[in-house]
Amino acid sequence: MARYGMALDYKNCIDCKACESACKEENGVLLGADKHRIWVGTKEVEGEFPFLSISSSGFVPSQCQHCEAAPCQEVCPTNATYYDENGVVRVDADKCILCTYCMNACPYDARYVDDRTMTVDKCNFCSDTRLARGETTTACQNTCPTKVRTFGDLDDPYSEISELLRRRDHYSLKAHLGTKPKLFYLT
Repeated sequence: MARYGMALDYKNCIDCKACESACKEENGVLLGADKHRIWVGTKEVEGEFPFLSISSSGFVPSQCQHCEAAPCQEVCPTNATYYDENGVVRVDADKCILCTYCMNACPYDARYVDDRTMTVDKCNFCSDTRLARGETTTACQNTCPTKVRTFGDLDDPYSEISELLRRRDHYSLKAHLGTKPKLFYLT
């Protein structure tokens, strides 16, 4: 078993939307669906008040943070949201009753209603597509021209992501909430 995570070298992001397009194609999501699975947002300021500064890169890729203590999983009344054997936060569409508790609980705004299935969905690190086929990268990582994303097994000390996180300073979004995200932003 692995424990998957992703490092984002967000300062290399050029907002080309290749990651968004590849993700939507891989998962059958309509192009133009805003904030479905993954997205690139803008970052205007960094730091804590009153010590704020303008970001050197205005583009910030984001998606489900695949928290180890996921609030969305804790509130799901049907256990539709669950952790798979690789620690990936997943959704069982057959169990989802569209109560949207998970959407309200997610502090990263990473959930959306899939109008095709009438269930709540999110990024699953391509677990049911690419990883199920034996591939070792996500669609978003595979297509990025500036190599913003590095996906891999956090428990393997020799994986590319583990070596990258040892070499580079990084942070997680909203770490103060104690959700233990497995998305790491490289500084």
